[in-house]
Amino acid sequence: MKNLILAGAIACAFIQANAENTESKIFRISTNETDLILQVGENGRLYQSYLGKKLLHDADINNFRWDIHAASDGSVSQRGWEVYSGSGNEDYYEPAIAIQHNDGKTSTYLYYVSSSTQDVEGGKETTINLRDDKYPVDVTLHYIAYPEENVIKTWSEIKHQENKPIMLSTYASTMLYFNYPEYYLTEFSSDWAKEAQMSSQQLQFGKKVIDTKLGSRAAMHTHPFFEVGLGQPVEENQGTVLMGTLGWTGNFRFTFEVDNVGNLRVIPAINPYASNYELKKNEVFTTPEFIFTISDEGTSQGSRNLHEWARNYSLKDGKGSRLTLLNNWENTGFNFNQEILAELMKEAKHLGVDMFLLDDGWFGNKYPRKDDKAGLGDWEVTHSKLPGGVPALVKAAKDADVKFGIWIEPEMVNPKSELFEKHPDWAIHDDNRKIYYYRNQLVLDLSNPEVQDYVYSVVENLMKENPEIAFFKWDCNSPITNIYSPYQKDKQGNMYIDHVRGVYNVMKRVKENYPNVPMMLCSGGGARCDYEALKYFTEFWCSDNTDPIERIYIQWGFSQFFPSKAMCAHVTSWNKNTSVKFRTDVASMCKLGFDIGLKDMSADELTYCQDAVKNWKRLQPAIMDGDQYRLVSPYKSNHMAVNYVSKDKNKAVLFAYDIHPRYQEKLMNVKLQGLDANKMYKIEEINLMPNTESGLSANGKIYSGDFLMKVGLEVFGFAHTQSHVIEISAQ
Repeated sequence: MKNLILAGAIACAFIQANAENTESKIFRISTNETDLILQVGENGRLYQSYLGKKLLHDADINNFRWDIHAASDGSVSQRGWEVYSGSGNEDYYEPAIAIQHNDGKTSTYLYYVSSSTQDVEGGKETTINLRDDKYPVDVTLHYIAYPEENVIKTWSEIKHQENKPIMLSTYASTMLYFNYPEYYLTEFSSDWAKEAQMSSQQLQFGKKVIDTKLGSRAAMHTHPFFEVGLGQPVEENQGTVLMGTLGWTGNFRFTFEVDNVGNLRVIPAINPYASNYELKKNEVFTTPEFIFTISDEGTSQGSRNLHEWARNYSLKDGKGSRLTLLNNWENTGFNFNQEILAELMKEAKHLGVDMFLLDDGWFGNKYPRKDDKAGLGDWEVTHSKLPGGVPALVKAAKDADVKFGIWIEPEMVNPKSELFEKHPDWAIHDDNRKIYYYRNQLVLDLSNPEVQDYVYSVVENLMKENPEIAFFKWDCNSPITNIYSPYQKDKQGNMYIDHVRGVYNVMKRVKENYPNVPMMLCSGGGARCDYEALKYFTEFWCSDNTDPIERIYIQWGFSQFFPSKAMCAHVTSWNKNTSVKFRTDVASMCKLGFDIGLKDMSADELTYCQDAVKNWKRLQPAIMDGDQYRLVSPYKSNHMAVNYVSKDKNKAVLFAYDIHPRYQEKLMNVKLQGLDANKMYKIEEINLMPNTESGLSANGKIYSGDFLMKVGLEVFGFAHTQSHVIEISAQ
């Protein structure tokens, strides 16, 4: 009886609400370039009526109808593009939300209730409240439009007041719809040492799904971002393209569904794989943020939109400088002591970098970290290796006049560790089965608040003892295997999601308490590269593959969505068939670091690296904070080129690489972009080996920005793995 009364009250409320709000309730979510227009239909539900180039006249937004996108059965079923479509309604395609209610029924119909707008940093937030007319289920849609950057961020919140928990089986961040003749998807496949590999295909009728089931990482086989060419294949400098990325360090799913009349719906979401989520009464289920831009000038402009947005509003210390560094890994591996590290710190100073970074192998006593089979989880300095502990290392770095950074992997545990002996229930694993170990380790269960406290304490204890630690490299190598959470018990469907939320809880705590400490996000290479995690990190490691040829492709892929200051690139000994100069020039187009033995270099190579570091530091405002223009794609030629232009257009840097040119192939001038056509610019090749002069015909000459953009420079050659770094200065 009570349920009938409640249902009747809800229905009456909706009759009243719909009567009040169906008089052409329209929401305009706008940037300077894009309009997303939502409209409440005559039936009281919310529909997308337009998403595209910004309309010049406000009155035109009233010319749209909510039901113009009905399918061929529209005479029978009046339909439109519902913004947050529920399962079990008259829309027969992929829904945004699916719920099993207390009574066992599974249909969801969401109706408009209310809305609000407010100014936020950099933009305006629109909030729209929806409610089921039969069940006390509420969905709140959030949109933040950043006008200057032409970026929109959107997410949803789900809550209810049913007597018992409801079961969520689908929970999208949003739904976007498009009506074009054709759609072309560019996706980013991945593997260890082969991240961000780009490939494209036409989307035909039906569904294309990109998803992961890794649990603790955003990526291993694919990355949480994509590009869709609207009406034509994705191009660098022309055509309309949607570029989207999901802020979620865990299982994600992108669904691209072309319906029977050729419309496309795009649904970014947490992957519901093994994740039927039990949602308690009044508990809020918040979906990940989906960040997107629509560019009418190809991916080049779309990337600059996202880069600028990230630096301004998302990336930790997005407007700050970045530290150059020397890592010890290639020099020592696990085999080091206090004295060896102190000498490397002196080498860091000699090289001219800002910081020395101590990598893996410094911890564990009962099970010393001699390899990757033991010690992980026991975050105490190995006394036999480092008798002075971390304080002695911090002091040695200070004596060498460099900063000190340290590697941690706090979310993981080796079974051969004191932590696992004391708390086996803290690790995600199934005792009933033979355990599969990825990298000889297990993932700690971050859905458990007690484990969250422990993981946070790893950073806290190091910082309390060593407040001068200047940098953390935070690694996460293993996906989740042998799936079972001792903490979740009979709510295993919550585990994947609550685990990721636990990871973010820890990261947020670290940032709040140590806001000025730079941190690198690393995960078996470049497997963590999402904008939610990057709220708490200044940068991420793109790949363990530092072969400069492969890095050209990897960095090209990641640059589609991330600014150069967020992408770490190190000079190493990978691919010694290439020169130290080539390796350094490739790394210099991102956040520069070194992981190479100085003693293995010739005197000229060391001098070159010292000069390259000075140049990179001097040009950091252009490379790290300027506008990026990808000029020549390695996917379409045997060369690659990219240039960065400072905001005032007074300084630019051109990076040009000959990868594997063919014999006597036709070489084209590199036409720069982003310069001031009316300014005069001096051309100077930098990063030259000692006693070497530039062979470029343009070196030392002055050209107009107009000439450099329309005619360009002769920079490519026939030598394999040759590079040029060119400084372009307004006169």
